[in-house]
Amino acid sequence: MPFPSQSTGERRPRAMVIDGAWRGLGAGLEALSGPGGAPLTRTVKLIVLPLIVRPALHPELSADFLAPEPAERLDALIRESGARLVATAQWFTLLKRTRRALGVVTGNPQDLYFQRCFELASEHGPPGADAGTGELARAVVQDAADADGGRTVDALKRHLADPSQQAGLEKELVAEWASRRLAPASATATALTLAAQALEACGKVAGPGKSPEYAAMVEAGHGELLGRTLWTQAGGVWGRDDLPAHLGLTERQLPPRPQVGRGASTATLPAPLDRTLFERLFVVLQSSARREQLPTVPELVGREVGRSCAPLGLYDETLRVAAVLGGRLAVGLDPLGTGESAPGRTSAHRAVNSRWRREASVLRARRMTVSPSPDPDGGVLDALAEDLRTPWAAYMRRLWVRLHGRDVREAALPDAASAWAVLDGVARSVMMDHRARVRSALRTLSASGPSAVPDAAERRSA
Repeated sequence: MPFPSQSTGERRPRAMVIDGAWRGLGAGLEALSGPGGAPLTRTVKLIVLPLIVRPALHPELSADFLAPEPAERLDALIRESGARLVATAQWFTLLKRTRRALGVVTGNPQDLYFQRCFELASEHGPPGADAGTGELARAVVQDAADADGGRTVDALKRHLADPSQQAGLEKELVAEWASRRLAPASATATALTLAAQALEACGKVAGPGKSPEYAAMVEAGHGELLGRTLWTQAGGVWGRDDLPAHLGLTERQLPPRPQVGRGASTATLPAPLDRTLFERLFVVLQSSARREQLPTVPELVGREVGRSCAPLGLYDETLRVAAVLGGRLAVGLDPLGTGESAPGRTSAHRAVNSRWRREASVLRARRMTVSPSPDPDGGVLDALAEDLRTPWAAYMRRLWVRLHGRDVREAALPDAASAWAVLDGVARSVMMDHRARVRSALRTLSASGPSAVPDAAERRSA
């Protein structure tokens, strides 16, 4: 039987199928869900896909868009796991409570416990009220705390707190920064031409396994070359004089020499190339699900000294080339459709832009852009519309963080297909993040009264 309102042969986004099945499970999943009732991104990434859907065993469920029969199978798999998921949520709540009682503060609880909670739910069902359950919860929390081998933010803070360590690292940074080789802006023309050709191929066939342009850029070191250019060029690199050369990777005219630093906060992190060694590694340690696979803290710090002074803040050339491709894509992002005839657009630009423009929140922002009337909500949505006028900033910031994390883990992008998967994934992530912020703003406006909320047509799918 097809899903309601779905005609035979119609494909549905896999994410939409997961969302619908999840909501159909009912109450008890709040610990694994967002404010709107949808599964958290980490819930999908760490539990639903690898432990329930298992695309390796069910390749027909691995596509982004599913035909009716695979969609029904995916829906059934999630619904069949309903009781286990409720038990998983209960175990997660218990482990978080135990974590607080033990004073454990390092690591993201979702990354550390989600999959373990699913295993506990599969083995034991819901947590009981006996002492054995409490002992088991304490053992799981302590095991997770010990498994990272000291690769924690606290260990990083202790390592960098030593005055002699600080002085030595500052001296190394000064020497590394002084030894950089610079390059003129004119040296980037070939790199940007090849990047456009590679993006044209990626957009047409959704990421080819082989690309002569991508391979040529890596072989010739075009990523390194462009990175060396950006050390001296404040603008005029990407063919658009209205954009800074670094596309939001630094708030300065030119990137500054990295400092050591001794603290960081996710709420106040500066632009990527303005971050200290501590801030760069803070993000890596906070976001890594399996920190035991990372180098030790002293090794991380030692490598980051050279990496922070390398072109584009990256060591691996395939990752630098991906950053060049990302920059070439970013300067052509146009969710509002204000530059339809702009030169240099590729099939990759058209694919990403068309997907973005179908968002209801973007349609509303487009109307706000051309409307002379003031925003009735007091500027909340107008600020979100402004983000769509400068989409390259959020895109490049998120892309760099992804590439930096791969560089630390030595996870190269060997071909155009793997590079495009990252580039397109970042575009989707930025779009989904913007959608979530619009939804949050609309919920806030709804609480303020009906006069502040856009009409139903504008809210639909926002």
